[in-house]
Amino acid sequence: MLFLSVLTLVLATGCVAESPTAGPPSPLSSQDAAQNQQGTGTPTTGTASRGLKHVVIIVEENKPSSNIIGNAAAPFINKLAADYSLATNYQAVTHPSLPNYLALTSGTNAGITNDCNPPGGDCTARVPALTGEIQQSGRIWKMYAEGMPAPCTPNNSGSYAVKHNPFMYYPSVTDNKATCAAHDVPFSQLGADLKGASTLPDYAFISPDMCNDMHDCSVQTGDTWLSQQVPQILASPAFTTQNSLLVITWDEGSGANNKVSTIFAGPAAKKVYTSDVAYSHYSLLHTIESSWGLAPLTGNDSNAPIMTDMLR
Repeated sequence: MLFLSVLTLVLATGCVAESPTAGPPSPLSSQDAAQNQQGTGTPTTGTASRGLKHVVIIVEENKPSSNIIGNAAAPFINKLAADYSLATNYQAVTHPSLPNYLALTSGTNAGITNDCNPPGGDCTARVPALTGEIQQSGRIWKMYAEGMPAPCTPNNSGSYAVKHNPFMYYPSVTDNKATCAAHDVPFSQLGADLKGASTLPDYAFISPDMCNDMHDCSVQTGDTWLSQQVPQILASPAFTTQNSLLVITWDEGSGANNKVSTIFAGPAAKKVYTSDVAYSHYSLLHTIESSWGLAPLTGNDSNAPIMTDMLR
């Protein structure tokens, strides 16, 4: 409870109104506030809720949780974390960026230990990806990459970094150009897809550009971007009429501090909740697999605790 008190104090110091065009989610009801809970620290067992319809993941860059939670430069993020569910003991799995993105989407770094650029050679993840199982289950997936000039672009361009687009490293995605172009698309397509519950894919992975993801720009810049995008997602039909989940996480921390903030929001997320269970990127992957009845891809995700306590 000390954490929540400190967070409330930070938010009360006048940093809430940085984004005049898009405010945070609606205030909690008194009943929601009464359900305020603190995680027990006991690893989660069992399976995640099978009721998840859409899962939308936004990955920010290179900031440990100590640089985000309680930071007055991130009022929107802190408000979202206070209103919904926050994992306070969530670890990235390695450094640098790319191996973490691969871990999030395949349960392994596939032997890639640096931020190499595809295609070919040692910079190819020849392993099963989550997208294959999603398609086999009859669900739809899309990657939305901000700044990507055209669908399925395998090279850096302006503020678009291919290392933040993990699906460009999987031959199962890139070998079929038409399929790749249909599923790995510029972020500008998200607005149209949000207009209907049936047009938003079941699994959506969003990478902001190198500025809005806090990699090259400030925490405040990333917070402002999220304050503009997240309310649109939460107000979309997929989130107002279906049991959908929005996840905001960071690919990695900084140096030895690889603990990152991870927030669950939307109707599927528990409200006003913090969890101190030891989670990781493999846990997030396992949570999605468990919710949709998909087999774990590797021992890494199979053995990772499921983040059930943060779901309603």
